[in-house]
Amino acid sequence: MASPITLALDAMGGDHGPSVVVPAAVRFAKANPECRLVLVGREEDIRAQLGEGEAPKGVSLRHANEVVGMDESPAAALRGKKNSSMRVAIDMVKSGEAAACVSAGNTGALMATARFVLKTIPGVDRPAIITALPAVDGRTWVLDLGANIDSSAEHLLQFAVMGAELVNAVEGVAAPSVGLLNIGAEEIKGIESVKKAHVLLQSSGLNYRGYVEGDDIYLKDGLDIVVTDGFIGNVALKSSEGVAKMIRHFLSVEFKRNPLTRLAALFALPVLRALKKRIDPRRYNGASLLGLRGIVVKSHGGADTLAFEHAIGIARKEVVADIASRITESVADQLGQKASA
Repeated sequence: MASPITLALDAMGGDHGPSVVVPAAVRFAKANPECRLVLVGREEDIRAQLGEGEAPKGVSLRHANEVVGMDESPAAALRGKKNSSMRVAIDMVKSGEAAACVSAGNTGALMATARFVLKTIPGVDRPAIITALPAVDGRTWVLDLGANIDSSAEHLLQFAVMGAELVNAVEGVAAPSVGLLNIGAEEIKGIESVKKAHVLLQSSGLNYRGYVEGDDIYLKDGLDIVVTDGFIGNVALKSSEGVAKMIRHFLSVEFKRNPLTRLAALFALPVLRALKKRIDPRRYNGASLLGLRGIVVKSHGGADTLAFEHAIGIARKEVVADIASRITESVADQLGQKASA
């Protein structure tokens, strides 16, 4: 019998804290009995959400009396809150008590703490944040989504290598295709770091498709991974979430306009429900911090129960795929060989 998978959850992180994390953990534990979930945070706040009696099977508590605020500086959180729910959850990954950490907390603090505690994989200068976005032929993985505002050509190459290994591991794609985000497909376009990254990627041995534009993230058939710096990637992510919400709003307004459109809505209800599910950002929640010597998944700060449960599922999938070890080997094989060439 396989050993249970232990996941440490930062119960205090995010806009909603235990009111979202606790019910998400309970639901996930019931659906995945092979997992053990540890709720890390203020015990009294967690128990208030669990109700009377013992925690459900597969769910346990680890007390941590400090909380990292959503607007707190990463440096202050790292130096001054060593017993925060975020820090204790990451420490559990470092010690081997947990196979992964999931947090909806302050992104900067999570990245700084995870990098300090777990360290980066040899050959990786900076960790990167990656997640999947819906696309016409499935989904497209995009990185970096905010960990690195300014990235060199070498960093972009590292992101591509790590992203390709992740997609290979969790999606089963033998040679994931990689595109480099730019303002056009022409060779002369782009800033200097992007142009240099383009040259490096052409000789990287990856399945590199060249430059891609913003709409290609959602529309280009067969594109698995899009690489960019954290500033542009984060803007693209937030823009896509906004567009999804706008589409749902417009559809709701138009179908409620008059009795005839309300009748049309009844006939279109199955299609509307399918569309809502397909573009629902909650079902794509859970961004991985790649390049660390351990698995850390960042949930959206405003995630609801369904969204946070999905982020837990991402962590479980990466543990099963042993993604940290695979990325370590991939970086050594591809970037190590390149460095010695």
